[in-house]
Amino acid sequence: MREIVLDTETTGFDPDTGDRIVEIGAIELLNHLPTGRHFHVYINPERDMPAEALAVHGLTSEFLSTKPKFAEIAAEFIEFIAEDSRLVIHNAPFDMKFLNAELRRCGHPPIAMDRALDTVTMARNKFPGAPVSLDALCRRWGIDNSGRTLHGALLDSELLAEVYLELIGGRQPDLVLVTETAAADPGAGASGPIRPRAPRPRPLPPRLTEGERHAHAEFVARMGEKSLWLRFAATTTP
Repeated sequence: MREIVLDTETTGFDPDTGDRIVEIGAIELLNHLPTGRHFHVYINPERDMPAEALAVHGLTSEFLSTKPKFAEIAAEFIEFIAEDSRLVIHNAPFDMKFLNAELRRCGHPPIAMDRALDTVTMARNKFPGAPVSLDALCRRWGIDNSGRTLHGALLDSELLAEVYLELIGGRQPDLVLVTETAAADPGAGASGPIRPRAPRPRPLPPRLTEGERHAHAEFVARMGEKSLWLRFAATTTP
């Protein structure tokens, strides 16, 4: 499954009153894992930068004046997000409203809202009453956001990808679902009932050499009497 984790920076809060997108950052996930492919562009909004927005992302009108206009990058952006890819966005209604306003402005059809997965809604459902900002969710899971002194679309997409993976249960969400199914019904597995396997007719031979065994014993001895290895050995010795 291909997903695109996406973020935008803008000149304000409402495209209907003239606010525009000034940055898009997006990264590709395949089966919930980053592939290394990304899309990142700064955009000339063709207007001034309000002080309030400048304080959020630090992108000045002078810096953006040399960047392409949205119409010049629209085709590349549409190609990157592809029609069959889910869009993972923090506060999706905000970003989708801006993206669709920009697309309509340059004659492209809008993106269907049902393609967007809102991680704010996911977080609120998972943690009712708790803060669900990107920074708050990074703190919850110990995700390093120390580089986020200002908002930036690509950095925020990278952080959101990590947050999203935690929201769906970590890097192996399907494994969690299988485990939960097995717990609810010990006789059922991912593809049917679990059938116990017969023991091997002949045990596998040990693969450790005498040298490796001796080195491991010396290593455990150096760990002291409270070593977990010693406790494990004591509970597994016949």
